[in-house]
Formats: sequence, C-alpha cells, structure tokens
Amino acid sequence: MSKINLFAQIISKLDRSSFKSLVKEKETDKHQKGYNSWTHLVSMLFCQFAKSQSVRDISNGLKSATGNLNHLGIQKAPSKSTISYQNKNRDWQLFKDYYYKLLSQLGQQMNVKQTKFRIKSKIFLLDSSTISLCLSLFDWAKYKTAKGAVKMHTLLDYDGNLPAYVNITDGKTADNKGAYDIPLLANSVIVADRYYNDFSLLNVWDSNSVFFVVRHKENLKFKTIKENELPDNRHQHVLKDEIIEFTGVQAKNKYPKRLRRVAIWNDENQQVIELITNQMFWTANTISELYRSRWQIEIFFREIKQLLHIKSFIGTSENAVMIQIWTALITILVLKYLKALAKYGWRLSNLVAFIRLNMFVKIDLQKWLDKPFEEPPESTQNYIQGVLF
Repeated sequence: MSKINLFAQIISKLDRSSFKSLVKEKETDKHQKGYNSWTHLVSMLFCQFAKSQSVRDISNGLKSATGNLNHLGIQKAPSKSTISYQNKNRDWQLFKDYYYKLLSQLGQQMNVKQTKFRIKSKIFLLDSSTISLCLSLFDWAKYKTAKGAVKMHTLLDYDGNLPAYVNITDGKTADNKGAYDIPLLANSVIVADRYYNDFSLLNVWDSNSVFFVVRHKENLKFKTIKENELPDNRHQHVLKDEIIEFTGVQAKNKYPKRLRRVAIWNDENQQVIELITNQMFWTANTISELYRSRWQIEIFFREIKQLLHIKSFIGTSENAVMIQIWTALITILVLKYLKALAKYGWRLSNLVAFIRLNMFVKIDLQKWLDKPFEEPPESTQNYIQGVLF
C-alpha cells in the first residue's frame, strides 16, 4: 500500500519545474493569492479525470481529499467562484505551452514507434473535429445562425497517436484554411481527407519538402502522363497508378508540378477511393495503407470526446473553453503515458474508468498499472476462537 493516493501519484508525473518557468515567463501568478497557476492546473486535471460536470463538482471533489492536498502541491481546495473567475481571466496560452512541453518530455519516455511502414519519413495525420456549443451561451463562437461551435484542427503523430499540433478556431473556419498554420517537418508525410484538397496548400507543403497523401475530389480535371504497372499477384485492391498533370487553369496555376494518382478499392465501404500524392517512388500499396492509417485520427477524436470532459463546458467565456480543451489534451497525454508504462494491456477506456473509481485510493501506481486485478495476499495469522464459557 502507498501513503499517497492514486491521483497525487499521477500528478507527480508532471514536470513542475518547466511549468514554473512558463508561469514566470507569462506572469500568470502576478497579483494572485492562494489560487496560483499550479492549483488551477490540478483543479482542471481533476475536472478531466473525474469528469466533473460543474465548478461545484471540482471544488467539492478536491475538498473531499482534505489532508492529501499537500501531495498535489496545493494548499487548500478552491471555491467554485475562484475557479470560475480564473477560468475566465488566466491566460489559456499557459496550458497550451505546457502541453507541448509535456509532449516533448513524456513523448520521449514513451518511445512509441509503429513498425507497419518500411519508410523513414515521419507520418502525420491531419483532420479537424467540430465541438458544438449553444450560441445563446457562447455568443463569441460563431458558426451558424442558431448554433455555435469551435473547431480543433489537429495534426496527429502516427507513432504516438498524440497531437503534434492543434489549432483551435471558430466553427466557420474551413479545414484547409485552418491547416496553413501547421508547422512543417521536412521529409515528413501528411495524410489527409478530401477537405484538404487545396492546391495552394499542397504547393506550400511540396515547396517545404513535405510529402502528402490526400484524397481528391471527383471533379478533378487532369490528364494522364504515364501509367505505372500494377503488381500481378498481390495488392488487387489497387486499381490505378498513374502520373498526372492538372488541366484546369486555376489548379495548374496553384500547383504546376506533376502528381501521382492512385485509385484503390475499399471493400468495407464498397467504393473507389482516389488519392493524389507527390511521392513518386513508394509502392501504390504503401500509399493506400498510409491513407487507411488516417482512421487513427478519427479514433483519437472519439476517445477525447467520449472519455474526457470536452463536449460540455464549465465556463462560457472563450478563455474558459480554451483552458478546458487544452487540459483535456494534457490529460489524454498523461493517460497514454501511463498506458505505455503499464505491463498490463490496458484499453484506454478501461484505464480512464478505473482511475475515476480509484482516484483517492492509496495504492502504488506502478503496481496497480501492472497488476490491477491482483488479489491482496492472504493473511498468515492464525486466529483461535476463545471459549465463551
């Protein structure tokens, strides 16, 4: 048994020194008394792990851990009014920058490397997810006439299934427009759906030595320059492999170079999927498998929406929403780090549920991660029943 509860041991995995340096840099603790930035972070992580539905739940939940708060690095449980005020006023950029700090630290320790593809290029999956909001409460989140929303434009690292970059915009921002700001890594691969079939964007990627595999739209105008031979006895799902040039005036002006077009048969959905890429040397099957791997980002969006508190918000200001989204990203990073540490084959949904049930239980974290269902050792003490009379 441990003297520290499970939640405190999870919080201890966070690098507090790097957080302090960010707080000093951004001056987010200036003129603050009691409810400092670290207490704010712990409170919002508790909100995510416990899936608290309100600031009252956060305040009462932390109050129930009285006596163990010092293990969390906080002095006292915050009141609900304090949480609401700081969610509205403390700069959300602090939590965004801390996510990237943790990603560089914990990501290296996780050392996750997928072995499916025999290519040296770093693989990124690009997509966006819309989070609906009530326009009458979130009047800053313009989307439709009677509906509000924010959109998460996410570049997912295929190796760790964690966001390498997230751009949060209003719901009106088109997918391709939200992708112009993503950082580009030379010789990497970006895999995306048809909504990123923007020839100016593809030209920017190509000019920065980035490979792309993108599903193209049905109305694409092109001419075939050369047809590549298809393998005879394998990869029968590959229907076409050719080198093309755009014939449309606007498309040719925006992307004047030649591209490779690969058409594949998707047996699951009974449809033909047509892809374009600037990678001329990989096999057509590798191109098709890269596009199939794009499903991983859909799984990521499903995990973060179903397992964490991101579909409803405890504050209505833009700052509060951004803080809640970024602390959700920090939480899923920590969860995947714990999953990588464990010898037991956890499903992420089970890990979240078990932590939620045992947050304030005093048990050794690593032993619990490795053997969650191990029964306690039997007592060897012999009890002799006394004679009553």
